[in-house]
Amino acid sequence: MRSLATQLLLRVWQGRSLWIWPLLPISWLYGLILGLRRAVYALGWRPIERPAVCVIVVGNVVAGGGGKTPTVLSVVAYLRAQGWALGIISKGYGRSDGTTVEVVASAPVHAVGDEALLLCQRSGVPVFVGPSRRQSLHALLVAYPQTCIVVCDDGLQDYSLYRDVEICMMHEDGPGNGHLLPAGPLREPWPRRALDSLGVSDAQLLIVNSGLALPGQFATRRRLGPIARRPDGSSCTLSSLQADPALKAVAGIARPARFFAMLQEAGLALAAQEALPDHTDFAGRDRASLGAYTLLCTEKDAAKLWAIAPDAWAVPLEQSLDDGFYAALDARIAAAWAGRLSSPHGH
Repeated sequence: MRSLATQLLLRVWQGRSLWIWPLLPISWLYGLILGLRRAVYALGWRPIERPAVCVIVVGNVVAGGGGKTPTVLSVVAYLRAQGWALGIISKGYGRSDGTTVEVVASAPVHAVGDEALLLCQRSGVPVFVGPSRRQSLHALLVAYPQTCIVVCDDGLQDYSLYRDVEICMMHEDGPGNGHLLPAGPLREPWPRRALDSLGVSDAQLLIVNSGLALPGQFATRRRLGPIARRPDGSSCTLSSLQADPALKAVAGIARPARFFAMLQEAGLALAAQEALPDHTDFAGRDRASLGAYTLLCTEKDAAKLWAIAPDAWAVPLEQSLDDGFYAALDARIAAAWAGRLSSPHGH
């Protein structure tokens, strides 16, 4: 039911439905609170942390999934190939532990969060999670002092942390009806106003999650990886599953319909689909509740689903970005380091 309600809300946000009118006063209050928060930092009433390393924040201004995790992985893979020493910080959404810790590949998902665990397993760089992004960044730099670039998973609205580059995600639906939450999908007003005190007045990069982009934007293209895997290390090709008449896709992500559609586009005939709320932990479920199917899931869901269904196949998501995006990213990183070297307080 929660997943159905989410999908209905996403559709309402794309139009001018009368359903949004009772929610508008809450949106106005939310906007006022957001504006006051920004002003507190813009006026210097609260300090902004500016570390000695380059900080890249990957986030979105819309609710309902913007593709942050695959973008973080793409950016990290590219920068690693350039020889940069990197680390990732995250709040670890859904975790039960309130401490600041380094994520290890064998960590229980409830202790670090599903997205942070996936980042650790896929990125090849240190990942730290904690209730405060500033504390996570400090812990990362203490443990790995050679780090030059820190990528922050989410955090566009965390004004306590200076950022040299902002990568702003937006799916193909755009800003929807233009209203702030909960009357619309926006987490903050759009077009987004940068805070000069945060150093992002000319550093923002915009990505749109579709194959096309408007001038000044960069497109991202996604496809399913050709190899699915299980926790015991076994694997199979997606094409080998095309003849299976009992496939069931399970997805606890922001937009499960996308995953289902991509499986079908890959030639898989789905006998059943189960769309669940984002970050579903499958608590109280067992293998029998999922039916006598061959299960397919996302990598994000796998860390939790495998606890009750180790026979499920996790299908990876592969993403590519325009070459122009990486050129723009390189230019902004170079400018960030040049600014630090020219500053009397630079490192």
